[in-house]
Amino acid sequence: MEKLKNTVHTLGALKESGWESIPVKEELRQNVIEKIKSGETLFPDIMGYDKSVIPQLQHALLAKHDIILLGLRGQAKTKILRQLSSFLDEYMPVIAGSEINDDPFNPVSKHARELVEEKGDDTPIQWVHRSERYGEKLATPDTAVADLIGDIDPIKAAAKKLTLADENVINFGLIPRTNRGVFAINELPDLQPRIQVALLNIMQERDIQIRGFNIRIPLDVLMVFSANPEDYTNRGSIITPLKDRIDSQILTHYPKELETGMKITQQEAWISRDGAVEVTIPPVIKELLEQIAFEARESEYIDQKSGVSTRMTITAMEQLISAAERRALVNNESDTVARITDLFHIVPALTGKLELVYEGEQEGATNVAKHLIGQGIKKTFAQYFPDPAEQKKSDENIYQPVLDWFADGNTLNISDEMSQEEYEKLLNDVDGLSSLVAKNSLLDEDNDQYVVMDFVVEALHQHSMVGKEDLDDARSYSDMLGSMLGSIDDLDDFEDFE
Repeated sequence: MEKLKNTVHTLGALKESGWESIPVKEELRQNVIEKIKSGETLFPDIMGYDKSVIPQLQHALLAKHDIILLGLRGQAKTKILRQLSSFLDEYMPVIAGSEINDDPFNPVSKHARELVEEKGDDTPIQWVHRSERYGEKLATPDTAVADLIGDIDPIKAAAKKLTLADENVINFGLIPRTNRGVFAINELPDLQPRIQVALLNIMQERDIQIRGFNIRIPLDVLMVFSANPEDYTNRGSIITPLKDRIDSQILTHYPKELETGMKITQQEAWISRDGAVEVTIPPVIKELLEQIAFEARESEYIDQKSGVSTRMTITAMEQLISAAERRALVNNESDTVARITDLFHIVPALTGKLELVYEGEQEGATNVAKHLIGQGIKKTFAQYFPDPAEQKKSDENIYQPVLDWFADGNTLNISDEMSQEEYEKLLNDVDGLSSLVAKNSLLDEDNDQYVVMDFVVEALHQHSMVGKEDLDDARSYSDMLGSMLGSIDDLDDFEDFE
C-alpha cells in the first residue's frame, strides 16, 4: 500500500494498479483474519480481557457487526474503540478534495461525481492514513443532528452564490466525514432520543438524508458505541429501535485477578518521573494498593452500580509516589522506598472516585477510604502471615514478642517526613519484629525488609492487637490495652472538667 501511495495519483493509475474497492467491514474482516493467522496481538496494552472481551470483539468484526461496549466506568471502553482503526488498511485512496472520503470507483458526493465526470481517468487521487479514518463523538445533551449527520450551510451558499437546493451547500456532519471508516459514539445514553432516531437509517439502510434534499447519500461505515449501564436510569437510555440495530453488545468488566490489576496500574500510572528522586515501590505496596480496589468493589459502603474505576488505583499510585518523593526531598535524599505511611496519603485519590451509598455517607468519605485501606492490609497480610487471632490461641504465638514489647509501655512513632535512617532505627528497636519477617516469603519478592516490618505492625493494629493514634503527620503505635485505658482516662478527665 505504501508503494501505491507514492506512485498512484490519478483515477486511471489506480485502475491500472489492480487496487480493489471493498466495503470497510470487509476490509476490517480481512485484516483481522490476517492478524489472527499471524499470531499478532490484536489489542496491545489491553489487559484482563484475553478470555472475554477480546474474543468477542474478534467475533463481531469477523461477523461484520456494529458494536456497543457496555460496562462501568474505567473499563478501557474508549481505549478499545480507538484501537479499531489499527485493523484498517494503512492507506486508502479517495477522490482529492472530497469531504466524505469518496471511493474513486463509486463516488457519492456531488463534488466527487462532477470531478470524475469532468476529468475521467485524470481525476486526482489522494491517500488517507488509517488514523484519519476514525471519528469519535462524546454524546452530550447539546449534540444536534447537524453535528452528526449534517445540515444546509447558508454561508457556504452565499459565498459560492448557490441556491439552497444545490447539494454543494450541504455541510456534512462527523459521521459522513468518516465515510469508509470507523465512527464511535461514547456514552450513547446521553444522546437525546430524537438524535438517536437520526442514526437509525445509518444503522440499517446505510445512508443519510439531509433536510431539504430529496436524496439519500450512501455511507460505508462501522458504527461502534460505548455506554455505562448506570446511565440507563440516571441520565438517559438507548432507544429500543437503535439498540435493536446494534448487532453485538459486548460486556466489559474490571480486572478479575489482582495481578492483572497491578499490571494495568503499572502500565497506566506516571511512575517513571523526571529523576529528581528515585522512588522504589516494593511489590507488597503494589499488591496492597490493588487489593484496596478489590475491597472497594465488594464494600457495602460503595455504590456498586456506579463501579470503582481502574483510574482510582492509577491516581492512587501517583499520589503514593508523590508522598514518598516529597519525603525524600524534605530529607535531601536522592532515593527512597514507598512505605505504609505513604499508603495512607492516597485517601484524596479514593474519596474522589468512590460513589457512596447511604451507609457510606453516614460514615464519611474519608473514613470509608481509611476503612478500605485497612481491609486491604488485612486481606494482603493473610496471604503471607498466620492469622493473629489463631496465633493468640497458640502456645507459640509468633507475634507475642512484638506484642510484649508494646505491652511493656513502648511506643512506635513513625512520622511522614522521617528519614530512612530514623525509620530503620525505630523499627529495629521493636523486639522480635526483625526476626518475625526474616524468613517470611515476602522478602523473597524484592520487598524492602523495613517496609515489611512496618506492614506487620500496621496489620496487627488492623487485627485489634496493637493500638494506634493517627496524628496529623504521624502514626503512633502502642499497647492495645493501654491505648483503651488511656481513652477511658481521657473520658474521665473530660467528665471531671464538666
